[in-house]
Amino acid sequence: MKQNNCILIGLTGGISSGKSTVSHIIKEKGYPLIDADKIAREVVEINKPAYTEIVKEFGEEILLKNKSINRKELGNIIFMDRISKEKLESIIHPYIFQEIKNEIDKLSIYNPTIFLDIPLLFEQYELWKEYDIKFNEIWVVYLDKATQLDRLMKRDSISKEEALRKMESQMDIEIKKAKSSKTIDNSGDMKFLEKQIDKLLEKLI
Repeated sequence: MKQNNCILIGLTGGISSGKSTVSHIIKEKGYPLIDADKIAREVVEINKPAYTEIVKEFGEEILLKNKSINRKELGNIIFMDRISKEKLESIIHPYIFQEIKNEIDKLSIYNPTIFLDIPLLFEQYELWKEYDIKFNEIWVVYLDKATQLDRLMKRDSISKEEALRKMESQMDIEIKKAKSSKTIDNSGDMKFLEKQIDKLLEKLI
């Protein structure tokens, strides 16, 4: 069943799995793609409603000199205090999901298929259900754990221990793979990756 007269495909993956590369390829091929993280950053820009509510709740101590929100400082606060985390989420989630719905409505007028890039789709799956955003399919960008670990260490120039901590903060990539409709294996080269994406896109036509 189509939602908003379009097919909605969630795109997710694990840290350093190459989801951003896949997103770029999909956009290059002419498909509209909504970046959930980008929207989450935009709704808290200076003087936007969510920004005003956050400053009112947490105080001007969380602002940088240019008056934008110090994301690191705010992150430290909510990491240490579950109630603060829940309060922040209660402020920003309605704005994020409403903006995503607005984007879906606009794009679905002229596009039969829309992609939604969501790093933590499965970790926050109940939220998407709560805000009545339904996916026709979910595609996961997949790497086996050993390759994922190696790429993360090289990408971020971090130790094996730190890389493992980052990976363990997310849902296991094997569980994401099992939950997804389609798997994009990013263990090979760019040609191998594009070939898989082309095959999946062909099936949508």
